[in-house]
Amino acid sequence: MHPRIRGLTGVLAAGLLAGSLTGASTPSVAAAPSDPLGTRSTKQQAIDWKPCPEDATAECGTLRLPVDWARPSGETFDLAVARRKATDPARRIGVLLVNPGGPGASGVDFAVDEAKSHFSPGIQERFDIVGFDPRGVARSHPVMCSTELLRQQPSVYPRNQAEFDRLADHNRALREDCRRHTGPLFDHADSLSVVRDMDALRRALGEKKINYFGHSYGTLIGEQYAEEYGDWIRSMALTANIDHSLGAREFLVSSAAAAEDSFQEFVKWCDRTGSCALHGRDVTAVWDGLLARADRGEIRDPGHPDRVLTAHEITFNVFRMFYGPDREELATYVAGLAAQEPPERQRPVQPRQIRPSTPQGADEQTEAEPFYAVFCQDWRFRAKDYPEYATLTRAEMRAAPHMRGTPRVHPAVAGCIGWPDEVNNPQHRLRITDAPRILMLHARHDPANHFSWAANVHRQTRGTTVLLPYEGAGHSVYGRSDCTRDAVDDYLTELRIPSTGSSCAPAPTNTTN
Repeated sequence: MHPRIRGLTGVLAAGLLAGSLTGASTPSVAAAPSDPLGTRSTKQQAIDWKPCPEDATAECGTLRLPVDWARPSGETFDLAVARRKATDPARRIGVLLVNPGGPGASGVDFAVDEAKSHFSPGIQERFDIVGFDPRGVARSHPVMCSTELLRQQPSVYPRNQAEFDRLADHNRALREDCRRHTGPLFDHADSLSVVRDMDALRRALGEKKINYFGHSYGTLIGEQYAEEYGDWIRSMALTANIDHSLGAREFLVSSAAAAEDSFQEFVKWCDRTGSCALHGRDVTAVWDGLLARADRGEIRDPGHPDRVLTAHEITFNVFRMFYGPDREELATYVAGLAAQEPPERQRPVQPRQIRPSTPQGADEQTEAEPFYAVFCQDWRFRAKDYPEYATLTRAEMRAAPHMRGTPRVHPAVAGCIGWPDEVNNPQHRLRITDAPRILMLHARHDPANHFSWAANVHRQTRGTTVLLPYEGAGHSVYGRSDCTRDAVDDYLTELRIPSTGSSCAPAPTNTTN
């Protein structure tokens, strides 16, 4: 997985959230409640910026906002914000708000730790780069859940109604647990609420118009900001776009097709690349054989030899390497697993130690886990019973027979089973009326967000958006080549739009910026 801009998969694979900033380092400032959607205000607020604890060359602060925008005088939370000021103040254009994806990635971490290496010097010269942790994420009142319950999740591949019911019961219990540990914000973690936060941040920064760069799930925030507050945008660049109009079947099948396409691209690369660890072999046969052995419990984790790897864990690990794409590493990983000795020649696997339950009355351990609080309030995916879920899963598997479906979206959809039907921010066709031209970039062989998502968003907003395909592979797009970087830079700085029908050729190497 790309270390700088991590998409939705990273949240499912590992925690993305950093620790809270200290109160002394992130002073809070109350902002006047944002006007309801559809109204406009130019009232400016101020954030009391202080040097960030992690890097004093960046500034950090907080903005106090309503938990529920329908009740602006009710409970509040502190939105964490970080800024890197334009390095050439005389030529400063304005602010560039950024969101690196997720849901669950920290915009504060991105602004503090990654912006200097991610964006070109030209962008850093002309813009104050501003990142924020969306509500429920990292330093912005994180969603907290019981560690024990998170680890007790049943299989997301139920085989019958009883297992489906067990998964639904667990999801309901986990949801109530997270609500209890998080408080009222849990019920308002959806992206539309984040959009309202972002406009309050615009006003707090004293900006009449903003520039925005959103990646992966951050494109959903950008799309909906353009839908609700389009006339407050100067420029907006979106990479690896989300299509928020898809139903459950389309979402699962297209996600699976994206993963399968990346596998086929890897096979082609290995066939023509002598340095591939599987070069000269039938890569598909090696892969399918590896997963079959994993199904029989014959494959061990190289880093933890006493632990057996499941086929799903292997496909997930490989899927993450598609993000780069890190194909040399991927080939070496698959070749190493496939070369493991038959089980009769391996030493026996020791049984896993069962972690004791938290004693009654003891302090309960919790950890930050915002993913489902956001995802299940943004998407109306609620399979009602096992037959409906099994039908969806079969369609997903048909779209990706070698990857066995979609390693990232299947667990996401499964995590919403048993949730209430009401959704704060349900899917709909995107309707943008007041925004300027928006630049969209998307890799033709994105392993996570199918290229059809970008094409469909562009069709829905053809008068407003311009789609520039990157004809290569990988999830992040901006730093992929001079073509992709220059297209974004020229657009953000000069508002120059690529000509209709243009695209960027694949990069000659596996660039992963």
